[in-house]
Amino acid sequence: MRDLLNNVYSLGVGAAAASKEQIERTVNELVQKGEVKRSESNQLVDDLMQRGKEAQADLEDLVQTRVKQFLTSMDVPTKEEVDALKARIARLERSLSEKDS
Repeated sequence: MRDLLNNVYSLGVGAAAASKEQIERTVNELVQKGEVKRSESNQLVDDLMQRGKEAQADLEDLVQTRVKQFLTSMDVPTKEEVDALKARIARLERSLSEKDS
């Protein structure tokens, strides 16, 4: 059971979404079943929380990368490109305004 729990959490899905209370509750159930020693339970909770944080960061990076790829494939301009165009328009408007004066 402990190996199964570690495998699920190492995938990151469960750990990324699980709260510390949920992890502690699950580990306590394993302690009560005798599958985890009480002396190991705190370290197991800490390890699973750390894995969850790492998995969440990895998932966020993956989502961000995929969104960028999708937007690029759809020819959606980046914020930098839009900002550059705004600056160019502002310069052109100033130039036209100066010529009209």
